[in-house]
Amino acid sequence: MYSLLALYILIVTSMCEGQHQKICNVVPKDQYIEVGSDVEIVCQSSCVHGKIFWTLNNIPMDERWSNIINSSHTVLSLRSFTHRTATLQCHSVDTHQVLGGTTIRTYLKITSPNLDVTAFPDHLLVELSHLTKTFRHHCEVKYKPNNEMTREWVLKTVYPEDNNIVIIENVESCINYTISARCALDKAPWSNWSPAKTVLTKLNKSDVKLCLWRKIAKPEKNGVRQVHAIWMEIPSACQGTFNYTIKQTSYKNNVHGVNYKDTRCGNSTCDVDVNQDAHRLNLTVFHNEALLAEDSVYVPAIGESLPQVTGMQTSTLDGVILVSWKAPVQPVSGYMIDWTHNGNQYYWKESKYTNVTLFDLLHKPYNITVTPLFEDKTGHGTQALQICSRVGDPGNVTIIDVQAKDKSALVSWNIKSQEACSGVIVNYTIFYGTQNGPQLNVTVDHTKQEISLKDLNPSTQYSVYVKAIALTGTTESSERLFNTKQFDPMLITELIVCGSIIIFLVLSLGLYCAIQWKKFKEKPVPNPGLSSVALWPSANHQKVNS
Repeated sequence: MYSLLALYILIVTSMCEGQHQKICNVVPKDQYIEVGSDVEIVCQSSCVHGKIFWTLNNIPMDERWSNIINSSHTVLSLRSFTHRTATLQCHSVDTHQVLGGTTIRTYLKITSPNLDVTAFPDHLLVELSHLTKTFRHHCEVKYKPNNEMTREWVLKTVYPEDNNIVIIENVESCINYTISARCALDKAPWSNWSPAKTVLTKLNKSDVKLCLWRKIAKPEKNGVRQVHAIWMEIPSACQGTFNYTIKQTSYKNNVHGVNYKDTRCGNSTCDVDVNQDAHRLNLTVFHNEALLAEDSVYVPAIGESLPQVTGMQTSTLDGVILVSWKAPVQPVSGYMIDWTHNGNQYYWKESKYTNVTLFDLLHKPYNITVTPLFEDKTGHGTQALQICSRVGDPGNVTIIDVQAKDKSALVSWNIKSQEACSGVIVNYTIFYGTQNGPQLNVTVDHTKQEISLKDLNPSTQYSVYVKAIALTGTTESSERLFNTKQFDPMLITELIVCGSIIIFLVLSLGLYCAIQWKKFKEKPVPNPGLSSVALWPSANHQKVNS
């Protein structure tokens, strides 16, 4: 405080010197301080000569509270000031002239209030206690539900005429609310916020919306159908005992209430069996043995002629599914849209329009059904083609084989879609190259899963990987290394075959010559010693028959 005061004196002095004026004044003016705090007042007395003295509410003050800074500035230091309001004046000792003055008012900063919160089915009652009754005051109560949807505090002001009571209305059922409060005297600073208090709201009967719906399985051979009834679950945080019962009533030969059957159910689903006749399922919910809510839904008979929607269309955009359809000719009261990604967990909502947008979807394929609603019946449901909320990257690519030659290599691969909503592949790009050389690539369409890489260098190591490209993203295979051959394997094969043929021919010719030589050597030669001489008959000699 002294440093700020000195700075203030320095500034004021500089201004006075700059203006060559002699000023008498008391600063700062009209202070408003907390009871018991310290305060310092400065008297500028350059307009007079001599000492000055102070008065508090016209009563002279002890000189020991005053401290002379220089010839023109005197500081009055007051410790633990408790007067509710006071007038301080600076006087000249010689002339008793009032050189200036100021007023000081004090406030009492009250402590944080205590909170008493009572929960009712439709509101919270907050009572503030431990507040002063002597002085006028006002308070603020802040609150918010403890959920991920709400982060901002809501403020409500409490005035004395409210008897320190505030009612928080329109609260959600069975949710924890955090509440805190602070108070202040008139024109005084706020107290600290009180410690936060958490209160669980009660179940409001008007908040219970069952929205009963059903999914009907295909009939068995005997005509029995399983009906899966679903409704909005009452929050698990709601206190008390809840009992759920479904009564199925048959419409036989257009007669209502022929027979019925009660089924005890769980918190949000129930499976019941019905025959081929039309039925109405009536759901009743009891809370602590008192009726809480009721709802019913119609189950058509097998083969019953009922309207249904047509022209269903679906599309996806940024993770949501847009559904539209054409209304039936008959007037409808609305439409029920249900959807599921696994056939076990269903979601549903009612709409008055012929289009709907589905949010908060998983990255899964969904089956969507739209059923028209009438005053006392439901039509037949129409199911759209299965659709994904969003389409992801294509499946994983794996190189399964590389058959390398001296100047070419046959690369083959396959693709496995791990997700049902993987993107449709448009084409494949094959990247290949040597360690120090440029990376080359070639692209083929989605129907190909092999390619022959041409113009490779013999006896060289290459790397290769395959990228699958879809409109929604890409995936890449692992890199694979292979070595080209020094020579074309087909050339070696051809040389081997030709050599084998030549060898076979040489061996065959040699064998033939050996056989012929052997035959020649073994042929008998006539012995001249055993021969006789005879005349060869002439050509005109006639044979004489004996």
